[in-house]
Amino acid sequence: MGNETLDVLLLEPLQVTPRTSVPAFVLLLVIYVFIVASNLGLVALVCAERSLHQPMYLLLCNMSVNDVLGATVVVPHVLRDLARVGSERRIRYTDCALQAFCVHLHASVSHTVLMAMAFDRYVAICSPLRYAAVMTRGAVLRLSAAAWGSALVLVAVLVGLSVRLSRCRRLVSNPFCDNASLFKLSCESVLVNNIYGLGYTVLLLGSSISSVTLTYVRIAAVCLRSRNKALNGRALQTCATHLSLYVIMFVSGGVIIALHRFPALSDQRKLASILFHVVPPALNAVIYGLQIKAVRQKILVLFTRNTDV
Repeated sequence: MGNETLDVLLLEPLQVTPRTSVPAFVLLLVIYVFIVASNLGLVALVCAERSLHQPMYLLLCNMSVNDVLGATVVVPHVLRDLARVGSERRIRYTDCALQAFCVHLHASVSHTVLMAMAFDRYVAICSPLRYAAVMTRGAVLRLSAAAWGSALVLVAVLVGLSVRLSRCRRLVSNPFCDNASLFKLSCESVLVNNIYGLGYTVLLLGSSISSVTLTYVRIAAVCLRSRNKALNGRALQTCATHLSLYVIMFVSGGVIIALHRFPALSDQRKLASILFHVVPPALNAVIYGLQIKAVRQKILVLFTRNTDV
């Protein structure tokens, strides 16, 4: 069967009934609107307020933009399917490949940006006197470009290896397209895809885990040696905020990888894959917006002004 006849693919539907589709649609729509509004609002706030033009908040903008990207790639497609329960789900192969690229780009940038933010916290706490000299605006731009650029290259090769394969199947065993869905459409050998996919995962997760772990070990050592309780308290607050988001993102991704090993739990895997693009983006703005004092104060000032008006 030629690739021309397989240009339109079929996506596996979510296991929802017409009765549960309506509340699921409303809940997911509300969460999606919150994700977009809160994250873009946080970016707008950081851009508008000069006092927030600091490396930590500028790097946070990368995370917020990436969260909106990740949610927008997946959630509108799921909402459309919830609105048409029982109908056949179709997607063009080119759109499927683009969606897979964006899905993996979002996951990769989540790691690379959190690594950049960990470096920022390391310099701020372990070398506070050199912080202004190291974390200049140019350094922030280079860190942001490196986070997005490295993820872009890794994902482009990952998806490119799958796109090169001929296709003999039409069914995508997922509610949305990802790289595994793409190369499973082929009857050719996918050994190269598996080798690169494993290397990609080891490189990304290995560098992410090792850099974050080493960073917080050094930060913990500095805090233990320091007798300044106020400084230690501020350091622990910002680090706990960053680390909690990292743990949420890492656990969400790890659950999906683990469920891939159990075909009988395919429905649970589908739900977990959607939640990966919903839960961390929804919590990002809440965790950073409400836990970081400077951002919280600016939000309160804006709401106070609106109330007075």
